Amino acid sequence: AVLATTRPRLAQADAFVIVTPEYNHSFPAALKNAIDWHLAEWQAKPVGFVSYGGIAGGLRAVEQLRQVFAELHAVTVRDTVSFHGGVATFDDEGHPKDPEGCETAAKALLDQLTWWAHALRQARTQHPYGA
Repeated sequence: AVLATTRPRLAQADAFVIVTPEYNHSFPAALKNAIDWHLAEWQAKPVGFVSYGGIAGGLRAVEQLRQVFAELHAVTVRDTVSFHGGVATFDDEGHPKDPEGCETAAKALLDQLTWWAHALRQARTQHPYGA
């Protein structure tokens, strides 16, 4: 039932933001499973990352995910939003203690993602990927 609802949503999307923690210097198995259940839905689409976890802020997980998405013919954007230091990064209400830094990083990520989404949508429309 989950695949029946997930696949069409992924297919309709022009871009993706993956939010991931870092587990054991990598990303969670559940995320890998969700990614691997699909192929064509990721192809020729941009992917951005928001990560969290420990001192590295989840960036080791992101670097591994870049390799996974390259195999799926997706385009990953350079900039990320990462939260280093876990819960110490947020106040008691769950808001980032450095909202300006988060907003700057998010704007860079979303600007790149938007540019690639428009460019790749146009390319897929003019010439379907893999055709």
